[in-house]
Amino acid sequence: MDCVYNTEMVCAQQIRFKLNDDVVTDIQFFGGCNGNLKAISKLVDGWTVGQIEEKLLGNTCGRRPTSCADQLAKAVRQAYEKSQQA
Repeated sequence: MDCVYNTEMVCAQQIRFKLNDDVVTDIQFFGGCNGNLKAISKLVDGWTVGQIEEKLLGNTCGRRPTSCADQLAKAVRQAYEKSQQA
């Protein structure tokens, strides 16, 4: 399933990824710290929703209560929950 998540309170405006059952692949951030976000995308490619949440959920950026990594964790959880309702 192709997923699109519009972020909140971070530099990246949008995250796109594919979700197959609970496995996340092909992550793309639009906006934000290009090099860092490409690295995160490569590192977690093929991870499950739970694995991504375990490592990234709750990460903050500066004084912000969230980060691009935290937004990714929220995005994959939201997409997974939506896929379970279908």
